[in-house]
Amino acid sequence: MNWQELCDRRDLQNLPFKIELDAQGKVIMSPVKVYHSALQGEIAAALKLNRKDGKILTECAIQTRQGTKVADVAWASRETYLVIKDEVECSLAPEVCIEVLSSSNTEEEIEEKKSLYFEKGAKEVWLCNRQGIIEYFDREGKLDKSAFFPLFPQRIDLDA
Repeated sequence: MNWQELCDRRDLQNLPFKIELDAQGKVIMSPVKVYHSALQGEIAAALKLNRKDGKILTECAIQTRQGTKVADVAWASRETYLVIKDEVECSLAPEVCIEVLSSSNTEEEIEEKKSLYFEKGAKEVWLCNRQGIIEYFDREGKLDKSAFFPLFPQRIDLDA
């Protein structure tokens, strides 16, 4: 199965799961908890407050050599957005790809996703844990702060 076929299936639309494809086209579904959705929303809102240029993308499907991976939140420059806006899945990763971690994520899985996003052109990958603490990475490793969003908070507080 490819991403277009998956998107076209009515029986798989509006599920409360994050859906991805592996390298063989096998559907991978991960349940999403309320805190996960809340963190996605707060991150997207904070991105928009920090920069007016570019586009904020949620549940952003990215075509990789290991199948379709879905970044929870992403930010694409105007230039990148013009390339990907009409695609079913991004042939080029947005500049910033953000993963909200869940208890089912393994370190190996997250490291692979980071690598795949960088291979597809991402400049930064952010990881947000359940407590809302964000770590920033570029191809070289961990960053103190984002080059694209230097004023972005180190923590998203869901209790505020």
